[in-house]
Amino acid sequence: MDENIVILDFGSQYTQLIARRVREQKVYCEIVPYTISIEALKARRPMGLILSGGPSSVYDRDAPLPDKNIFNQNIPVLGICYGLQVIGMLLGGQVTGAERREYGHAACHVDDDRDLFNGLSSPMDVWMSHGDHVTSLPEGFISLAHTENAPKAAVANREKRIYGIQFHPEVVHTPRGRDILFNFLYGICGCTGTWTPEHFVESTIKKIRSQAGKGKILCALSGGVDSAVTAVLIHRAVGEQLIPVFVDNGLLRKDEVREVRDSFKDLNLVFVDASREFLSDLKGVVDPEIKRKRIGHRFIRVFEKEARNHRPVDFLAQGTLYPDVIESMSVWGPSATIKSHHNVGGLPEKMKLRLIEPLRELFKDEVREVGRVLDIDAEIMNRHPFPGPGLAVRIPGKVTPERLSILREADARFTEELKAAGWYSRVWQALTVLLPVQSVGVMGDERTYDYVIALRAVTSEDGMTADWAHLPPDLLSTVSNRIINEVRGVNRVVYDISSKPPSTIEWE
Repeated sequence: MDENIVILDFGSQYTQLIARRVREQKVYCEIVPYTISIEALKARRPMGLILSGGPSSVYDRDAPLPDKNIFNQNIPVLGICYGLQVIGMLLGGQVTGAERREYGHAACHVDDDRDLFNGLSSPMDVWMSHGDHVTSLPEGFISLAHTENAPKAAVANREKRIYGIQFHPEVVHTPRGRDILFNFLYGICGCTGTWTPEHFVESTIKKIRSQAGKGKILCALSGGVDSAVTAVLIHRAVGEQLIPVFVDNGLLRKDEVREVRDSFKDLNLVFVDASREFLSDLKGVVDPEIKRKRIGHRFIRVFEKEARNHRPVDFLAQGTLYPDVIESMSVWGPSATIKSHHNVGGLPEKMKLRLIEPLRELFKDEVREVGRVLDIDAEIMNRHPFPGPGLAVRIPGKVTPERLSILREADARFTEELKAAGWYSRVWQALTVLLPVQSVGVMGDERTYDYVIALRAVTSEDGMTADWAHLPPDLLSTVSNRIINEVRGVNRVVYDISSKPPSTIEWE
């Protein structure tokens, strides 16, 4: 059995960041609902448990609480924020509302620098986000660290190997957070770091073969990073059982149809032009959730038709990633839904094809590492993320052929200038948005009343949080001039300087 850390999700939007940090230490982990049974937990044979943070108070009427017996399984436990409070309450301590809530930076003073804080200096900067805190420790526990507002910022029962910290080690605002997690994983749980991209490829190929058997697999190949890795991975696993299908939905970027067909001709790519059907489904639609769901439904209808053409086909493969899942629905715990993704939120309830989603629990940067192991062309691996619903979610309001044409041309010029200036590889994602408003302008002494293009470029590690990229003014000026001068129908360009959160990267 491979090394495995199990993370119990109590609803924090940062639960997936804990998983990311664990995997960075070359230790596999999986996220499960806090309601997991003891039998299901034991079946996973975890080397350690991590209890995530969450938005609740342990004293709320419907507070998410796990089976108390998880603490009697001789498995090391680390509770983070709400997870610490769960430990405190369920094991006989006391949790109360703080007189002063603590959000943001705090100085953590280490009182006991063994095991969890081994090799770490004191005080250290940590990131707090809590209203309640543990005021009385359960029997057998001691305090390991404190802050000005949290006398018990870290606690431990070394005999039972149960630890808890009030701050968040998974966020970048806790600079030594990775070291704390390393100490828990390697020093307390005894992990050795066996999970690597190479290991993922090897184990996933085995899983795909086991799941698919001799069945044929349709793969939705868009040419982006996620679908490219999915297709190549499945092809390595089952060879000619893979039927890669590229659908022109009429919502793609400029020249994308030609580029994808050229790049993946060795995989015997099946090309389907369904642009008319997609645009018909979107006619008059304004609500972004309806857009996403209609696009998702149409994709499935297209693939079911292709399945009939290549029957018998049993599976549909998609390049769904973990952030897609987290933002689309409460999959693991009581976390909030942000928006539906066509891969996950838009699927019909009675889809006739079974899903294979080999990347479902990976982050984007992990997918790129897997792609490099698979020797996929760097030009493909370094492409910016592109949403499954395509340009439809970059046109707030109605999607029309005219608006799509304007947006394609503007997007192409933005990308060209980013690459020419060496900025394309320095940002996580760059895109253009066609706003559903028109503004007055002057061109050649004539009055114009044309559309506004918004430029968006962000820096990020994983797409879950992002900051707007501080592009040079000269570059923005060049992009603006090219779009206004070369793209008919646009007379104004603006730059989006909002971060995620509170904004999302895409506008819809």
